[in-house]
Amino acid sequence: MPLVAGVDSSTQSCKVVIRDADTGALVREGRASHPDGTEVDPEAWWQALVAAIADAGGLADVAAISVSSQQHGLVALDDSGEVIRPALLWNDTRSAGAARDLIAEVGADELARRTGSVPVASFTITKLRWLRDAEPANAAHVAAVALPHDWLTWRLRGFGPGAPGGPALDELTTDRSDASGTGYFDPATGEYDHDLLARALHGDDVRNSGIVLPRVLEAGEKAGFVGEIPELNKPPREIVIGAGTGDNAGAALGLGAAAGDVVISIGTSGTVFAVTTEPTTDGTGTVAGFADATGNYLPLVATLNAARILDAVAGLLGVDHAELGRLALEAEPGANGLVLQPYFEGERTPNLPDATATLFGMTLASTSRPNLARAAIEGMLSALADGLAAVTGLGTPATRILLIGGAAQNEAVQVIAGQVFGVTVDVPEPGEYVAAGAARQAAWALTGVLPNWSTPVARSIDPAPAPVIAEQYAARRDALA
Repeated sequence: MPLVAGVDSSTQSCKVVIRDADTGALVREGRASHPDGTEVDPEAWWQALVAAIADAGGLADVAAISVSSQQHGLVALDDSGEVIRPALLWNDTRSAGAARDLIAEVGADELARRTGSVPVASFTITKLRWLRDAEPANAAHVAAVALPHDWLTWRLRGFGPGAPGGPALDELTTDRSDASGTGYFDPATGEYDHDLLARALHGDDVRNSGIVLPRVLEAGEKAGFVGEIPELNKPPREIVIGAGTGDNAGAALGLGAAAGDVVISIGTSGTVFAVTTEPTTDGTGTVAGFADATGNYLPLVATLNAARILDAVAGLLGVDHAELGRLALEAEPGANGLVLQPYFEGERTPNLPDATATLFGMTLASTSRPNLARAAIEGMLSALADGLAAVTGLGTPATRILLIGGAAQNEAVQVIAGQVFGVTVDVPEPGEYVAAGAARQAAWALTGVLPNWSTPVARSIDPAPAPVIAEQYAARRDALA
């Protein structure tokens, strides 16, 4: 019974799960917090990873480990392997203007053709352009560009300034899923688009500039072995490291998502994604044509605003999430005309980085605590329903929705999801599915075979469409457009 470890280094925290490689059974787990903010010193991720591994009981009996992490972002390294500036996270929108500039220069359709996606402020390529324009001295020192999971995997292998393996920038590795979120990688060919990276950073041909990009590993390939890292108390034997993934691909792997399944995750951000065998392109930029962690594809729509919508309204009403849900179920579908357009922190889909939230339809009859609670949940789910429509509009079937994330455990969210999405909604048992996906990948790297782990479903909700919800939300959305 070999044990494998999976890491989910998310925006808010680092989670580590230890699982049985054969069955997927959870043996133990640990976690540690990340600092707040949209830019973070990557050293904080490393310290959290070390703490979370310790909290999970260490690696003494673990045979393999893999890291899944928040997608996009920018970790810029100099030629000595030092981090040049705090990493810009996916939810840092300061590069929205850079995204517009790149689209104007290259063209949305051309970018979609070459990379599967039209970049928005989340993408690494836009953050590189922002670095060039806003911090040219820092841009001049960039010797390598990595993503969060690339950098953590590199550190786990014992590389980095002052580490036993030294800076060794050419030892950086990544996988297709995370590379496909950079904006300079083609998931269909599996190749970097060096010209796009060069255009973003400094206009020179990156192949002649010495800038290092992580080697893209095949699905199931080993990245290497855990290095001699004192703070990990590593046992005197080899521990395999898997290729790692982006967080959404990790969740798909952890859930065992198959063709016909659409995963909707309600966390800090909201995501809608499906596994497909063929690549997708969307010149409108609504659907990102990402890769998954198995050799397939992962068309995805992301929203900046998800569970934090419920946090904001629950705080306003002075209740917790459970009470917010109870209030929401007291109101009728449509909340008596009250509609929340939930762009509290700008929005990625639709691409409105400077937008704010708006509450419509306030009358003496509609302005009540139950209606406001319901409008918050309906607004959050309606934004995700738009994402679902965009994904299925590219020819991706949706026969079942897998609803995950902390907010998915709220009964009102489950009930209203059945009224909004119009297909069967399965809510898996609560779990760290991104970390589980990383653990499953670690088992794959260890044994050479992707294990078949089951996903227990806690509740299945039959579709019960309430058209008034979609009609009211669409009217307000279209008015903004």
